[in-house]
Amino acid sequence: MNLYRAELRRLGKRRFVRYLVAAALLVLVAIAVGTFLGNQKIGPAAFAEAERTAEAEYRAGVEWAEQWRAECERSQSSGAADANRFPPNCADIMVPTRDMYPAEQHLPATFTFHSQFPATLYIFATLTTLVFFAAGASFIGAEWTSGGMMNLLLWRPRRLRVLFTKLAALLTGALAVTVPAVLLWTAAHWATAVWRGSTAEMTAGAWRSVALTELRVVVLVVAAATVGFGLAAIGRHTALALGGVLAVLVLGQSGLSFLADVTDATFVEAWLLPVYWIAWMDSSIELTDWQACAGQPGCVPPTMELTWIHTGVLMAAVVLLVSAVAAWTVRRRDVS
Repeated sequence: MNLYRAELRRLGKRRFVRYLVAAALLVLVAIAVGTFLGNQKIGPAAFAEAERTAEAEYRAGVEWAEQWRAECERSQSSGAADANRFPPNCADIMVPTRDMYPAEQHLPATFTFHSQFPATLYIFATLTTLVFFAAGASFIGAEWTSGGMMNLLLWRPRRLRVLFTKLAALLTGALAVTVPAVLLWTAAHWATAVWRGSTAEMTAGAWRSVALTELRVVVLVVAAATVGFGLAAIGRHTALALGGVLAVLVLGQSGLSFLADVTDATFVEAWLLPVYWIAWMDSSIELTDWQACAGQPGCVPPTMELTWIHTGVLMAAVVLLVSAVAAWTVRRRDVS
């Protein structure tokens, strides 16, 4: 039997992977449905209602200010002015103007695809990355724990071929789920914008930006699945991958942040992984070294731009390192 097809079948039959992916897809569907139901298209009637509400609030504000000023003047004329309640000059009590009550703040929620859809890709990326990291770790970790990997290596003694065929099957499964899912995610939110919001400003350049962001999401999922798989292969247990990432995110990041603080390092945020996540998703992020201007009025703090390329290089280095160590470990260590 073809090893690759056998691994694809084994991946598809793993209940943990199936249930995990199904649960993630249900969550995404629930979010998309909630977004659709929680927004509405704004028409002339909604604008008119918002204007009426804003006008009513403006009149109420004016009435309250005039009453408060009158009370202040009565208090001062009686000679028993309360300095804790009223200002020394009653004229300082400001009467609000109409522009302080914009009608826009009373409009119902509406979904603008151009400005709001990119933020939803953060949700999609976070969920799918976590799911396929765990799926990758489980796919190889459970094989070692149950003894299935040892039995397979007796049948197919070429260890690296077995390891990377498993990885290829995992990545095929991840792509087979992620690519259609992100396209359906886009279509669902486009439908929301058409029926419950606005599709304005979606030029060819805007669509190109959306497509590139979605491509980066897919790459991120592939990288997460590979790292999860590699860490579990190194430790021969799913828990090592999950615990290792937890240690990096909690202990490692805390330690690096503390070290950067005590050493007065410049651009402290550059030591934090979430910054690279933002740079990857948004294509770039600008960091400002505020410490450089401490106690210096008029100083312009230096800035540094992190781009998706910086994150890509870091991500590629981690993926290659973990994969190389996993390959070396499987090739050198006893399989018993």
